[in-house]
Amino acid sequence: MSEPPPIRVVVADDQTAVREGLAVMLGLLDDVDVVGEAADGEEAVRLVADLAPDVVLMDLRMPRLDGVEATARIVAGGSGTRVVVLTTYAEEADILAALRAGALGYLTKDAGRTQIAQAVRAAAAGQSVLDPAVQRRLVAAAGLVAPPGDSLPDGLTAREAEVLRLIAAGLSNREIAKRLYVTEATVKSHVNRLFAKAGVRDRAQAVRYAYDHGLAG
Repeated sequence: MSEPPPIRVVVADDQTAVREGLAVMLGLLDDVDVVGEAADGEEAVRLVADLAPDVVLMDLRMPRLDGVEATARIVAGGSGTRVVVLTTYAEEADILAALRAGALGYLTKDAGRTQIAQAVRAAAAGQSVLDPAVQRRLVAAAGLVAPPGDSLPDGLTAREAEVLRLIAAGLSNREIAKRLYVTEATVKSHVNRLFAKAGVRDRAQAVRYAYDHGLAG
């Protein structure tokens, strides 16, 4: 069986040393190919249009076009490129803005090489990854505590809401099955039903839905 193609990544950061350091670090991974570097959001959007990478590792505070707006434009472009935010900032407003723009992952620059690599791989597979510190901030933020079962949105059941919470935490169907002590087929059924009720097409949209409706954390 042939090896899968490497994950094609664009690194976007206005600090040259940080950007080049990330490119070198990711380039050392056997399953990652850094295909471009962007010094601002506009360049990131252009590189996605030109190169169609699998993942963009995106800083938030950049000149000309910030990371949130760049993320929104990339997601709206329909290329299928996933965005993982890697930033110094972990305030609730920054996190929510990035997730609502369509970012699939959010890490702070305290993250180590292994965590960044895992986030890139997860994003390429359509799974969300949040830094533990980011998760704690979201859980603590007002309005992010799941509502009681009788007020769940769009007719979601308590179990469907729990599956959605675990999707937002970055778990795969297999991992959710182990966590809930059910079969993977049962999880898939829950996922299909909650996607239909929530009107989402994929896990990335489900993550955004979870945060928008206070069903994450």
